[in-house]
Amino acid sequence: MIPALPRLPEAPGLIEQRGYFVVHAPRQTGKTTTLQALARELTTEGRYAAVRFSCEIGRATGDDYGAAARGILERIRDAAEATLPADLRPPPWPDVTDASLLVAALTAWALACPRPLVLFFDEIDALQGQSLLSVLSQLRDGYSNR
Repeated sequence: MIPALPRLPEAPGLIEQRGYFVVHAPRQTGKTTTLQALARELTTEGRYAAVRFSCEIGRATGDDYGAAARGILERIRDAAEATLPADLRPPPWPDVTDASLLVAALTAWALACPRPLVLFFDEIDALQGQSLLSVLSQLRDGYSNR
């Protein structure tokens, strides 16, 4: 496998600054593979808890932002359980309204995790309408309150 850092040389600096970034390229060019490798490298280095997961499940939810958020959280938990040691995995998600589910869940995980979280939202363009707006709004809200 090609190391991730040469493919995304700016990523470590942006992560260190607690920034966010978008990886945009044509289909089948290695974006997912690169993000998986980068998440693995960041976690292995021992400084971050990094996970790449797909938002593809949101494609079928349409404007049901609660279903989209729950689906994304399921994918996050699945990815964390498959790739992170037990002490870095998320706690049970909080019982809150759909409108704040994503931000509340990620906040709870960030508070419980002994390392800073790095989350790679792959295929976020699968979300549509109100689901996309809700997810992006909650991410922006959580980002500004980090």
